[in-house]
Amino acid sequence: MRSDVTMQTWKRYVALVFLYSCVHHTTASVTHYSIPEEMKEGSVVANLAADLSLDVATLNQRKMRLDLIAEKKYLDVNKETGELYVVEKIDREYLCTKTLTSCYLKMEAILENPLRIFNIELEILDINDNAPQFRRNVNYLDISEATPKGERFSLSNAVDPDVGTNSVKTYHLSESQYFNIEVQTGRDGSKFADLIVTKALDREQHAVHNLILTAVDGGTPARSGTASVIVRVLDTNDNAPVFDKSIYNVNIMENSPIGSLVIDLNATDLDEGSNSDIIYSYSLYTSEKTQETFNLNPSSGEITVKGTLNYEDFRIYDMEVIATDHGANSLSGQCTIKIVVEDMNDNHPEISIKSFQSPVNENIELDTVIAVVSVSDKDSGDNGVVDLHIPDNMPFRLRESSDNYYELVVSEPLDREKVPEYDITFTVTDRGSPPLSDNETMTLELLDVNDNVPQFPQSFYTIRVMENNAPGALLSSLTAFDPDLHENQYLVYFIIEKEIANTSMSMLFSINPENGNLYALKTFDYEIEKEFLFHIEARDSGSPPLSSNVTVHIIIVDQNDNAPVIVSPWRAHGSVVEDKIPRSTDKGSLVAKVIALDTDSVHNSRITYQFLQVSDATLFSLDQYNGEIRTMRMFSYRDQRHHRLVVVAKDNGDPALSATVTIKLSTVETAVKAYSDMTEVPLEYDIFSDLNLYLVIGLGSVSFLLLITILVTIVLKCQKPKPSKAAPPCRNSVISERNSTIADSTLVSNDAYWYSLFLAETRKGKLVVRQPVPKGSRYIVSSIPRGTGLTDTSDSAASTLQVGIRFSPSFQYLNFASFYYFP
Repeated sequence: MRSDVTMQTWKRYVALVFLYSCVHHTTASVTHYSIPEEMKEGSVVANLAADLSLDVATLNQRKMRLDLIAEKKYLDVNKETGELYVVEKIDREYLCTKTLTSCYLKMEAILENPLRIFNIELEILDINDNAPQFRRNVNYLDISEATPKGERFSLSNAVDPDVGTNSVKTYHLSESQYFNIEVQTGRDGSKFADLIVTKALDREQHAVHNLILTAVDGGTPARSGTASVIVRVLDTNDNAPVFDKSIYNVNIMENSPIGSLVIDLNATDLDEGSNSDIIYSYSLYTSEKTQETFNLNPSSGEITVKGTLNYEDFRIYDMEVIATDHGANSLSGQCTIKIVVEDMNDNHPEISIKSFQSPVNENIELDTVIAVVSVSDKDSGDNGVVDLHIPDNMPFRLRESSDNYYELVVSEPLDREKVPEYDITFTVTDRGSPPLSDNETMTLELLDVNDNVPQFPQSFYTIRVMENNAPGALLSSLTAFDPDLHENQYLVYFIIEKEIANTSMSMLFSINPENGNLYALKTFDYEIEKEFLFHIEARDSGSPPLSSNVTVHIIIVDQNDNAPVIVSPWRAHGSVVEDKIPRSTDKGSLVAKVIALDTDSVHNSRITYQFLQVSDATLFSLDQYNGEIRTMRMFSYRDQRHHRLVVVAKDNGDPALSATVTIKLSTVETAVKAYSDMTEVPLEYDIFSDLNLYLVIGLGSVSFLLLITILVTIVLKCQKPKPSKAAPPCRNSVISERNSTIADSTLVSNDAYWYSLFLAETRKGKLVVRQPVPKGSRYIVSSIPRGTGLTDTSDSAASTLQVGIRFSPSFQYLNFASFYYFP
């Protein structure tokens, strides 16, 4: 493999090797020589006889021979001269593997008589007799045109059987503006090349790149090998379809026949395959009128006449055609076509936004400049005169500052809560025929300022709370709304302090400052406190903060938590009421009247009466509403003398509460006549005469007292605050009937709605006095007892009932009355 080496170079190389390497080195047992590979047959390596101190004359006699540890007989000894010479050319690459840095040929020189063996080691030196070779002469690389600059691709490396500096040293790439190579060194010292993209690829400009990769070794002279690198650029859908023009102006005569060709659109896509297949369609901006008049072929792009063209009806048809490719991520291009029947204004006016201030505070002052806009038109004459305008329904106006320059200023107050931002469209229109225009839309954002007070959905809240509520119970959620933003809408709630009976509202109620939840801090009692009126304020976190308040009316709803109390006939706790009636009592006569009082509200305090036990159900009846016990028949001699009646009084609550009273009636033999209550009895003429006189006097006195009372009440009302709410009257009354005895005692109650009823009675009649008790007061009913036995009418004394009313906390009589009635 030395055909490439000239004879002169070979001789120079052999001389150099002999000067440097053919000096033998002999150790105690091994003799070393060095020769270059590829020496000619017959070339002398060394004189063994001289180097081994042997007598040349005895070499034949001693049968000197050379044993090589190799497949071929590369060397031999000239027994005449003792020289070691080359028998066959030695190829180092064949003899030794490339992985070995040194290549040795070992042999033994053997002599007999006496037997001597010399070890000889011949180092074969490499010469650059092999050129680098690639495993493949042609390398194909498929690279996407979207590959970024700097991307690396591995190339097939070249191999060189030579070693050391004679192996592959570097690579060269043919000139290319898109690629370069970078030589890398492997761990084993081998060289390989990476192809580097140095410029963005464009398949549409250069689809295939043919490159030559050259591997060069380090020998002298250097040898090289080449391989072709074919880079195929893969297409990506990076080119949108492009029309020949972006705007087509077409003139067509009216009344052109249907099917006439208007224009043949041609959009091209530089991509390939499906990326370049194009379909044509109208855009959404093409009016129905235009689409009804012209037909667009989706495959060819031909536009033909479809309807009747009439110059007087329609002079200009504007359409927008979109060409879309079939790529995975389809791209599209569009063009505008204007079909006219006469010369048209073919230059659109232009608009340019020089400055635009956004966002701005909503409380910006009037006449503040928001934007500066300039307009222009390349046409001349009326076609070049342009007008700029904005929509009419906006709080802005245009002010011309100089030639073709306009300022957009604030003309009306702005309110972010009504309109948070404005899309302001500047439209510039020329005065051509037909006029052309352009527009630019800018968005003006408004910044919030704290200009809105919190608003409650209601101005007055009425909250009903059942008495005996649990402390901490949620009463209601009073949530206000603030249309401002951020901290301007963050609300804090609190109760406006107000004292009622030396008690602060904050001790009765609590409100969550974050969400407006109102809680009760105590258990309420309807019989003590029936309503509360206070204010709650909502304040935002703006600077300065704004606030509003709402009135809250808390109404305590009554529960049936008080049982009826029997006040008449009064008896000590657990005792029995005893009374006597004559056996001659008529049918329907009033025997007794049970009166019970209930401190609950009107609904819960409605009391009904019924017998729980009765000794003779045929003898007595009980009115369930007024508690009157009457005889159902006259007594007979068979009736027992003692009767036991147990009456139960039930309220109207759910569940109902009740109280009972036991009445023991004893019948006596007497001629005294029983009178029925509220029953008209026939009287003699003289009785009616006296009664009429008394009635006239009584009515006059009552009218006078009523007039005085009204005048005093009016004076007091003008001097004192009006009570919050009048209490409804109660249906219950305190009544003392006939000879029933009300013991000298006191009944104390907190019910603000009770009526006190006072009865002074005689044997011939009775006087009923009703007087409402002020709300929130406690009253004491005290009676002065009459005689308990049956007495003659003429001996009866006037009954006296004294009433004292006091307000808590201190007892003071507001009214004291004594009523006397004489027959």
